[in-house]
Amino acid sequence: MSDSRRPLIPAMSRGLRGRCPKCGDGKLFLRYLKVTPSCEACGHGLAEYPADDGPAYVTILLVGHLIVAPLLLFPFIWKASPWIVVPATVIPLALATLVALPFVKGAFIGLLYSTGVKRGDARFHTADAAE
Repeated sequence: MSDSRRPLIPAMSRGLRGRCPKCGDGKLFLRYLKVTPSCEACGHGLAEYPADDGPAYVTILLVGHLIVAPLLLFPFIWKASPWIVVPATVIPLALATLVALPFVKGAFIGLLYSTGVKRGDARFHTADAAE
């Protein structure tokens, strides 16, 4: 597949699985969230995609909407002591966020690969274009 045609869904699903968004064979992460500099299978540069704060925002948005919003519908949240409710909700929320973050970051890198956005691109630096 040439670099000019980059389908969105396959690239994001490969990233979601923690694989190179280009070939799907090489590992995307060295450690928990540390991106491999280049794919071990195809040699594609993976560190050039600026997935800095975007995955964290998306993860917080997802966890907030999928866990916090439905949780507010249960009466025990409003009736129980805060000394019970806070640890009983914050600890699972933190764990859910930490589990989801690598998956979201992988999909985010797949999105960046598909759209062709790389670190240092003019279209990535919108503040420079406004000056």
